[in-house]
Amino acid sequence: MNDKELSELLDSWENIEIIARQLSQNPKDFDVLMNIALSHPEQRSWRAAYLADKIHDDYPECLQPYLHAIIKKLETENNASKKRHWLKLISMNKIEETYMSFLFDYCIETFTSGKEAVAVRVHAMQILYNISETEPDFKPEVLEIIKNEMEQHPSAGIRSRGRKLTQKLSEQIQQKHIR
Repeated sequence: MNDKELSELLDSWENIEIIARQLSQNPKDFDVLMNIALSHPEQRSWRAAYLADKIHDDYPECLQPYLHAIIKKLETENNASKKRHWLKLISMNKIEETYMSFLFDYCIETFTSGKEAVAVRVHAMQILYNISETEPDFKPEVLEIIKNEMEQHPSAGIRSRGRKLTQKLSEQIQQKHIR
């Protein structure tokens, strides 16, 4: 499948399941999908990002070669739907040390922004927690940021994920002090 063929198929939601099956059977065509998702400015690029997210559920290995490009794309991404998918995908994968500093700063800014959609902020919160799992010295800071956001912007999504993560962080910090 080439760029033009896939782009035309992405014009209709009815084709999403067909495309997902096709791409899962022909992983080399995943390159075409990711090119559209990362490079095209039109509506179909959001559908391509959605589809990449959907395929990742069953075939997470397909996305591994694109994590660097997805992280880089965050620097310029303005589409809230694509940000949601990119952050979700990043949160579900191991973060290379090379990107931790950028992602930590980006996710603090995104998570604490009242302008971002709740789902985008929730995935940013999850990434902050994931980074603290690799860099335990960040746990107290991440815990305070989450508590503050739960108080300042108490949406259902922020409270739900925030309660789970603050409980984990509090227990981990307490265990560190006991040792």
